[in-house]
Amino acid sequence: MGKLVDSIDLPGGLRELDIASLNIVAAELRDELIDVVSNCGGHFASSLGATEITVALHHVFDTPHDRIIWDVGHQAYVHKMVTGRRSQLSSVRKKGGISGFLRRSESPYDCFGAGHAGTSISAAVGMSVALARQDPSRFVVAVIGDGSITAGMAFEALNNAGALGLRNLIVLLNDNEMSISPNVGAISWLFSRALTSKPSTLARSGFKSLYKRGYVPELLYKAIDRAEELTQGFMSTPAMLFESFGFRYIGPVDGHNIQALIQALINAKQQDVPVIIHARTTKGKGYEPAENDPVKWHGVNPFNRSKGEFDAPRSAASAIPAPLYQTVFGESLLSLAKDDPRIVAITAAMASGTGLEKFQKELPQQFFDVGICEQHAVTFAAGLACEGFRPVCAIYSTFLQRAYDQVIHDVCIQNLPVVFAMDRAGVVGNDGETHQGVFDISYLRTIPNMVIMSPKDENELRQMLFTALRHNGPTALRYPRGNGTGALKEEPSKLLEIGKAELLREGDDVLLIGLGPVAHTLSALADSLCARHGITCSVINARFAKPLDEALLTQELPRHKLVCVVEDHSLQGGFSSSILEFANDSQLELQHVIKRFGVKDSFVPHASQAEQHQLNGYDAASVSDFILRQLQHDRKVVNI
Repeated sequence: MGKLVDSIDLPGGLRELDIASLNIVAAELRDELIDVVSNCGGHFASSLGATEITVALHHVFDTPHDRIIWDVGHQAYVHKMVTGRRSQLSSVRKKGGISGFLRRSESPYDCFGAGHAGTSISAAVGMSVALARQDPSRFVVAVIGDGSITAGMAFEALNNAGALGLRNLIVLLNDNEMSISPNVGAISWLFSRALTSKPSTLARSGFKSLYKRGYVPELLYKAIDRAEELTQGFMSTPAMLFESFGFRYIGPVDGHNIQALIQALINAKQQDVPVIIHARTTKGKGYEPAENDPVKWHGVNPFNRSKGEFDAPRSAASAIPAPLYQTVFGESLLSLAKDDPRIVAITAAMASGTGLEKFQKELPQQFFDVGICEQHAVTFAAGLACEGFRPVCAIYSTFLQRAYDQVIHDVCIQNLPVVFAMDRAGVVGNDGETHQGVFDISYLRTIPNMVIMSPKDENELRQMLFTALRHNGPTALRYPRGNGTGALKEEPSKLLEIGKAELLREGDDVLLIGLGPVAHTLSALADSLCARHGITCSVINARFAKPLDEALLTQELPRHKLVCVVEDHSLQGGFSSSILEFANDSQLELQHVIKRFGVKDSFVPHASQAEQHQLNGYDAASVSDFILRQLQHDRKVVNI
């Protein structure tokens, strides 16, 4: 027998199905999601947990005429499947394939782009105001969850929405135990269902009309209204929170019960104020390994579905991969913190992603997870630093952008010793435009007192972390996603001289300057150019984007026939821009213009990191081709 879902014109066909059929479709979609992601990888557990929510939303609402805004996008794979992208799901996060997040350019059903958490309610408030003035019959639903409700921006939006009294706004809180309050039981749901049913809503509307027409005394009206609020608050603690924002609260609802979800959504549409539906779900629902360990199965590589095991790397079985940069960072910080109780680790809901799980387990009193609140994390760190602690904020480069004001005002102006450990600096691969860490140098190097460093390998990462923790001022340590170079070795920690670069090799023809692991790549390129073409290169591992090693640059820039600066960062205002500025301001007489390699002035789409390097022309082959063409054109090299 064929699948029921194959016979439906999605998503409109969902609105024609009865509950039994909707349950069948949800089960088929979940099974298909498991099958596809087991082969291609992607964000997994959150989408499994949102399957019934997705089906119920598209059943109740006339999408895309009605708007559904998904926070972050981790939950939205089933949404993609029911909105014309089932056949494309296997291409998710691959070059040329569909995005792992929401993109307005990808589908009219993706009505708001989503990559960073906590934005859905703010966007929904804006859309609600706009649609209320154009066509009050249209609804806007913001689906927030997976920890996103902890973001301060979400509460700012709730506060504003309640004040505006938007009757066409519904917030669906997908509470998968990574965000808000334990379940308070079925009694609260029964009460909420009765309170928001059609008869109750009509009665409330009529009562309010009588009050406005002067037939009900104000004192009586407010007393009854307040009694209703107090009763609901007594029955449900979350209700007290959301009612205080001016929302009507429905829940908790079983987020895997389609009939209950549909009834809650129908009731929500009948209210005359904004509504929040609190749906309790299980992250990873329907796949036991993901239910048992939703963090591990949040975002996955291909895996064996029947065994619940991840596939082995496709490289040679005998090859032992170098440790991840995040692992080296986490273990190094743990070792240093064991000897110095002043050192504390701070993360914004990313203990696993930043390599701090072991730190959290072994030194819980020196570890703080503040939730998806990067702004608070930075100012919290500043407060700790004021009292003599040495805080390390482990935040992805792309997420630190959210706390730019706090970095300036709360840390750098006060010159406080806060370390920003910026994981995922540079292009990050399959997460795409919203997650690329290619702007941090640009937004940090203009700030006085800030020191910016980047290691060429994992061993240098350890030395830089040691140095940063002993520097009496703010430091930013940027390192990439993925495995190191295999250079890690056991050696005592040592201080690096702030602003001192490393001359890895000397040559006469070309000067290659790299920041971060690209310096390691440039060393290998120099070997190849010399062996194959007789071109000799000097290679500088810059180590510091700020301050620069001005003495070394003054020595090396003028004496080479060609200068190439390579960075895993935007060329606009990045490290190579600082080299140009220095050469110009110092009035250095160069034999040739400085050629810069890095991320072009465009957002980097999802693909592998290697493909992104090639796309932007700063892979080793592109640099090599430029050098050969340029030297051949200048007739400086004959052995090409």
